[in-house]
This record gives sequence, structure tokens and C-alpha cells, in this order.
Amino acid sequence: MGQYLPIVALAIVAVLFAVLSLLASRLLAPRRPNSAKSAPYECGIVPSREAPERFPVSFYVIAMLFIMFDIELIFVYPYAIAHETLGVYGFFEMIAFSAVFFVAFVYAVARGALDWGPLQKAVQLTSNDEMVSSARTTRSTVRRVGLEGREGEAA
Repeated sequence: MGQYLPIVALAIVAVLFAVLSLLASRLLAPRRPNSAKSAPYECGIVPSREAPERFPVSFYVIAMLFIMFDIELIFVYPYAIAHETLGVYGFFEMIAFSAVFFVAFVYAVARGALDWGPLQKAVQLTSNDEMVSSARTTRSTVRRVGLEGREGEAA
């Protein structure tokens, strides 16, 4: 037990330091709340609307697909290293897992898991189109965001 004494002592010192730091911060820090401090901060852009309530389910499906890709790579790596010792059994286990994953991936793609938002159609620009005119400048066509709520800057 004597060999673990320095580790236990260090753990106790770490916990005491954390508790004392939080306590000192609570007691000594000035409290001057205002609306700017309590507002959510997003890269300097003042939020103009409320955030959506939930992520769409397809977001989670894509996240699970990425996790499955990682698991498949982790499963294939030992076979690539020691395929002689794993033999035919390891090969067929790897193939079976890859086949199940591939079927799940094809099903998710067929259900539209990778389709995000409305389809964008290409716009054909011609010389007589209103999109190409001398009246269009970067001041009139580029949308500037994040200027709402700032003083002295025009949107």
C-alpha cells in the first residue's frame, strides 16, 4: 500500500485544488450580469432568430454511418495484420460483417439519408440575363451577416 501513497496524496491534492478554486471563484468574482453577457455567442454574430429545437433524424443516421465505418476499419485491421493466424474463419467473419454493414449502408442511402435539403438546380447565365449587369456590385449582391445589433455599422 505504501507504493500507492503518492498517487493517493496527489489525487487528494487535485480534488482539494479543484474545490478550493471553485469556492474562491464563487466568493471573490464580481457579479455584474447584463443582457450581453447572458446572450449566446456564436462567432461574433448576433443571433437574429431562435435556434431550431432538434436536429433532424437524418443527422443522427449519418453520424451512425460514420461510426460504423470506423468500427469496420477497426475490425478489418487485425485481419490485415494477422491473417495467417486468423485463417479462413477470420476471413469469413470479416466478410460477413462487411456484408451486413454494406446492406445497411445501401438501405440508408436508398431511404435518402444522404439527401440534404432541396435539390439545387443550375442557373444558366446569359449575356442578356439580369444576373449579369453593370448595376450589380459587391455592395448590392453580397449579403453581409453579423452586423445586426452593432453600432456604427450599416448592414
